[in-house]
Amino acid sequence: MTDAAQARYLNTPEGDADPSETAEWREAFAALLASQGPERARFMLDEMARLARAQRVGWQPELNTPYVNTIAVDQQPVFPGDLEIEERLGSLMRWNALAMVVKANQAYGELGGHIASYASAADLFEVGNNHFFHGRHENHLGDLVFYQPHSAPGVYARAYLEGRLTADDLLHYRQELTSPAALAGAAQAPETAADSGLARGLCSYPHPYLMPDFWQFPTGSMGIGPISSIYHARFMRYLSHRQLLNCEGRKVWGVFGDGEMDEPESMSALTLAAREGLDNLVWVVNCNLQRLDGPVRGNGRIIDELEKLFAGAGWNVIKLVWGSDWDGLFARDTTGALTRAFANTVDGQMQTFAAKDGRFNRDNFFGQNEALQRLAQGMTDEQIDRLKRGGHDLVKIHAAYAAAAAHQGQPTVILAQTKKGYGMGTAGQGKMTTHSHKKFDETDLITFRNRFNLPLTDEQAKNLDFYKPGDDSAEMLYLHQRRQQLGGFVPKRHTAAQVVNVPPVTQYANFALQAEGKEMSTTMAFVRMLGTLLKDSELGPRIVPIVADEARTFGMANLFKQVGIYSSQGQRYAPEDIGSVLSYREAMDGQILEEGISEAGALASWTAAATSYSVHGMAMLPFYIYYSMFGFQRVGDQIWAAADQRARGFLLGATSGRTTLSGEGLQHQDGTSHLIAATIPNCKAYDPAYAGELAVIIDHGMREMLVEQKDVFYYVTMMNANYAQPSLPAGAAEGVIRGCYKLEVYTPTEGKSAKAVTLMGSGAILTEVVMAAEQLAQEGFEVHVFSVTSWSELARDGAACASGQAYIAEQLADSQGRIIAATDYVRAVPESVRAWLPADRAYTTLGTDGFGRSDTRAALRAFFQVDAASIAKAAH
Repeated sequence: MTDAAQARYLNTPEGDADPSETAEWREAFAALLASQGPERARFMLDEMARLARAQRVGWQPELNTPYVNTIAVDQQPVFPGDLEIEERLGSLMRWNALAMVVKANQAYGELGGHIASYASAADLFEVGNNHFFHGRHENHLGDLVFYQPHSAPGVYARAYLEGRLTADDLLHYRQELTSPAALAGAAQAPETAADSGLARGLCSYPHPYLMPDFWQFPTGSMGIGPISSIYHARFMRYLSHRQLLNCEGRKVWGVFGDGEMDEPESMSALTLAAREGLDNLVWVVNCNLQRLDGPVRGNGRIIDELEKLFAGAGWNVIKLVWGSDWDGLFARDTTGALTRAFANTVDGQMQTFAAKDGRFNRDNFFGQNEALQRLAQGMTDEQIDRLKRGGHDLVKIHAAYAAAAAHQGQPTVILAQTKKGYGMGTAGQGKMTTHSHKKFDETDLITFRNRFNLPLTDEQAKNLDFYKPGDDSAEMLYLHQRRQQLGGFVPKRHTAAQVVNVPPVTQYANFALQAEGKEMSTTMAFVRMLGTLLKDSELGPRIVPIVADEARTFGMANLFKQVGIYSSQGQRYAPEDIGSVLSYREAMDGQILEEGISEAGALASWTAAATSYSVHGMAMLPFYIYYSMFGFQRVGDQIWAAADQRARGFLLGATSGRTTLSGEGLQHQDGTSHLIAATIPNCKAYDPAYAGELAVIIDHGMREMLVEQKDVFYYVTMMNANYAQPSLPAGAAEGVIRGCYKLEVYTPTEGKSAKAVTLMGSGAILTEVVMAAEQLAQEGFEVHVFSVTSWSELARDGAACASGQAYIAEQLADSQGRIIAATDYVRAVPESVRAWLPADRAYTTLGTDGFGRSDTRAALRAFFQVDAASIAKAAH
């Protein structure tokens, strides 16, 4: 719709007490616009708004605009591609995606899969693939693209045409264990599947862990992709501002669903994106108006709701609602009937219009009044049926993408209206059941073929044959030319990054290895190590310290002066504590990411840094420190997604354990994080009691991730309690890493009969175990004490030990008597190693099952029966 056409819709509103005066104001504004242009017109509107606020008129502009395209027809750029070829390619991808899902379910009815999501998003994807999504090459590090998870079949369908996947690969959609590559051993090592030469299984959604050469970002569960995309965009600015890597000219694109916007993670960082001015970020929200079970806002309009939300958060909003076929209707509509009709049509009804044919829409939409009926005169029912929504019109999509890519100073969201199940006809278009639709009868397949003019015979359509044009066809030459001009294929995951050397552990942690009884907390020890590591010329710049809003809590305030807090605006104020040695310092090249009270945001930042080796080809090392209870329990799904993305970094659960954070109580005291951490295959979880153990773990982890470049991340718990720190025993380092080592043997005092008992303890409770050992030795026991640094690593070693003796059994071999294990975590944590203990030894576990309480550490440990007295009692 042109600007002039839009102006004709501005009829005098109802209730106007003085239409003549209103007309004068309108004419004056129109004259201003015509003579001095939009910039002056915007200035005057802003001035009127300021005046109204100053006079407390109680008015502010509406955040909603009419239900039409933001970009007028006369503002659209010329479409730079071959429209006919691109439409043919899109139709082929739709068909191959459909055939892949339906074939899988004909063979195995339980596999599932989705057709309708990609059917609605195909054109949104393809305009990006043909014109905007850059691959990585020597002159461009590549764009970051987050794909709507349920649309994965369409991404596979494109990769098939590109020659990156074979027809046999497509035949093994959602068959990751029974594909030829998997049967040859690739299921246990997915990174070998692509190189095996055998058909590989294709995972359900974007999963980098399962297809490490293909998918770059995991986007399901829904909501994970949106928040991740924001913090990846911000991390690119962080790299640029710290002059580590120039990320200018790169974009982060995210294609998400309108129903997905209900997820709290989707919305939680919108203001951060606007506040940071992330104009390298573009979201495309596929507004097909439909959730999994029905309409998104059946009684409202989700596009209007999202426009208000994003505009209010400070984003640039582009509405892409109607296709080019509607332009002529808008141009002929001099009364504004169409705009009024759309304003009064809720999404539930719009879904019904999508599901019905042209005759129904003629009668029920255009038949609402005489003005609409006149607009539809001269159109056949088929023409009405083929009126496109904006998200299915390549020209309109390109105009929206081009405007978004050029916009400066704000992130952009494109609200693109589509039809869910577009082109599926009576089999699924716009129906309540369309999300789960996976079966087509022969008539439906023929109808789909005809709808998209596919070059298939009836027999080929009925057989669901995949179709790929010849390599020398116009379609294939065009497809490869477009991707070549954009720098290569997407999605494509890269793993090459230079090794980052790690200094010897004695350079930064000798104070911990040779502690000699000095009192400190393990948190204090870590902060001291981190401060020294940050000074290392090679490793230091690659470290990314991250906190939610608790740097002072964890004793990290000294780092404010040392490396500064990252701020894209620097520091525009004099902090209250400017005269303090530990004053708050923000800087454009600051190194600390302090994310405010948002564990979800901090974890998203950690993921961006922990995957930088792959996303940017630059290895970074993030250390995210937080209250341990606010990690796996609060943002566990994000941690799981980071694991899927093969993150490398440290998660540091401070004030860990159920009895260490004494006064805080039920919601803060962590007794389960090690249980949850053990469920993530590439997470190595440690619960060290002593600073020397912590030093060995940090050193080993850095070498695994930065030197050996293994796809693992570490979860390490730390305490805020000060106690005497012994020097690490000679030869203990291997045991620290593998999970346990013998700390001490306590022999009975002279003259008493010896009875044997073995005590195992970890983290906060090891000091109680030592006190219990001393008490038991006085009572005539010989006590072997083992420090357990990782219950989960011991359990994994046992499970992997097909023959021979598990490591924990080897360690316990020269000890005697009942084995008692005590932790500050639920008993299921020490119970995890029971199967690999010596068979003739009794095993008792003590833990902190139940809810936490507020009290002193001594009272809490007595209550949960993990104090020294309770441990000693269990030995009798």
